[in-house]
Amino acid sequence: MSSGIWYGIAAYTIWGTFPLYWRLFSTVPTMQVLAHRIVWSFLALAAIVAGVRGRAAFRGLSAGAAGIYALAAVLIGANWFLYVWGVNAGLVVETSLGYFITPLISVLLGVVVFRERLRRLQVIAVGLAAAGVAYLTITYGSLPWLALGLAFSFGSYGLVKKQAPLGSLEGLTLETAMLVVPATAYLLVAAAGENAAFLHTGLRTDLLLVGGGLVTIGPLLLFASSVQRVPLSIVGILQYISPTIQFLLGVFLLGEPFSRTQFIGFAVVWTAVVVFAIDGLRARSIRLRPDLAP
Repeated sequence: MSSGIWYGIAAYTIWGTFPLYWRLFSTVPTMQVLAHRIVWSFLALAAIVAGVRGRAAFRGLSAGAAGIYALAAVLIGANWFLYVWGVNAGLVVETSLGYFITPLISVLLGVVVFRERLRRLQVIAVGLAAAGVAYLTITYGSLPWLALGLAFSFGSYGLVKKQAPLGSLEGLTLETAMLVVPATAYLLVAAAGENAAFLHTGLRTDLLLVGGGLVTIGPLLLFASSVQRVPLSIVGILQYISPTIQFLLGVFLLGEPFSRTQFIGFAVVWTAVVVFAIDGLRARSIRLRPDLAP
């Protein structure tokens, strides 16, 4: 299990430091960054899947399953766009808020869509998160729409993926395959209009754009290795490494403003996260030791 934990820590640490990478594209339009991320991710994923599984990876895929992956592709594409845009707009702190509340949004979506029942601590956690977001809305004067957009897009993506038949690697390959045609078409239009960054702004930018695909699949492979070796309850705790690193980078390295009123709202959300984590550990203990159940 220890190797799986380290794989998980590595994956979430890399995801947490992503703002440092995407900030290198501050002069490149977000849509071009997204399109290159899709194209190069697909090429790398397709090469890996072809080498490991070959054509058998997608054999017998039904039309219904393909529809699931089409919806997943739209959601992950939207999530990637919002994240890169937020980072380059100087909103790393708000993106971290989105990923702090994502697990709670996932639980809420499970209740709405699958009629799942919440445990008492889960109800408290969701209520605290809602209170924190409401407080931030009042202090900002508007909804933290970027954080909510990230949380709902990724939470919905996870919800859709629960019904998907393929493994995580094959699934992401299919999703990027569905996005690669419009992404490539967009890049060709940008090139025709002489607005393309790739091959026009220097070797450094070209390598960074290609590298966007590689840094996308690297932590994914580490994450896949982690979930195969450790219980999901532990993975659920590890996932907070990423937004914590993002938050610290935003405040202390990138110098984004973080006022006392923001701290209060975040503190309420962090309390919700702690309650949610405690509930997850408690639920796992009960599964392992039923005699501990109340």
